[in-house]
Amino acid sequence: MADARVDFHHHFVPPRHLEAILAQRESGRTPPWSPEISLAEMDRNGIATSICSLVQPGVWLGGADASRRLARECNEYGARMAGDHPGRFGLFAAIPLPDPDGSLREIEHALDTLKADGIGLMTSYNKQYLGDPAFAPVYEELNRRKALVYVHPTQPTCCMGLVPGVTVSTIEYATDTSRTIASLVYSGTAAKFPDIRFIFSHGGGTMPFLLGRFERLASERKDPWLKDGAAPQLRKFYYEIAQANHRGALDALLALAPLSNVLFGTDVPFRPAAEAVEGMTAYGFAEAERRAINRENAERLVPRLRT
Repeated sequence: MADARVDFHHHFVPPRHLEAILAQRESGRTPPWSPEISLAEMDRNGIATSICSLVQPGVWLGGADASRRLARECNEYGARMAGDHPGRFGLFAAIPLPDPDGSLREIEHALDTLKADGIGLMTSYNKQYLGDPAFAPVYEELNRRKALVYVHPTQPTCCMGLVPGVTVSTIEYATDTSRTIASLVYSGTAAKFPDIRFIFSHGGGTMPFLLGRFERLASERKDPWLKDGAAPQLRKFYYEIAQANHRGALDALLALAPLSNVLFGTDVPFRPAAEAVEGMTAYGFAEAERRAINRENAERLVPRLRT
């Protein structure tokens, strides 16, 4: 495959997950999906491998026991899909946060038995953002494993239906990503667990635009983990470019993050993969920069991709 891109923002929709979502609401609001649909979209756009994650709102849909079962079923489905199509799919495994005990068990199963590439989290769980101290046992384990953790936005309980006629995804998804980044940074969680390699969706949401405000708050707080400001921590995170592949978003992101921390992403099946490919082309990256974003940065994070 000529481009051999690695897609870090590619959803899969196991039948059991869609069933659970539909049990909660009238519409699953997910486009048609199957492994074959994904593969066809990948082949059309030079994508060698997609590391798949569940659609929002993840698996926390019916209490701890139901969510543990759903996480296990979805992760097993993702692992089988990867096995059925060697080299084409990877997996960011779901865990049943905000249930720490169930999450720890699922981390062990997903990473040790299923050989998932990392763990997929949502930006918030009810009113808890990712810097919540209740999640510390989970982060201790992920930090011990130097795990890759992919973070995708979901519907925030605070802010649905604020503007009539404007969907939650239009404004709040990118904003919820910024909220959870702030939660991780200002709570000290990111500093306390430095070996977790966080990847944030959509170019970090609105956070790159808000960098000056993040820095001002860091200087006002004078927390020991922010003595050099917020930017050094923000530069350690990784960011994929799904729906953040136009000039305004890329300019803001690249003013903050080193190119080595920028990853290719599409948001299939919600967006066509061509959108990300065309956005990168229009931006005018040099060939070496395109190679880094399309694949080389991914190979550093997921060494199995080198084989």
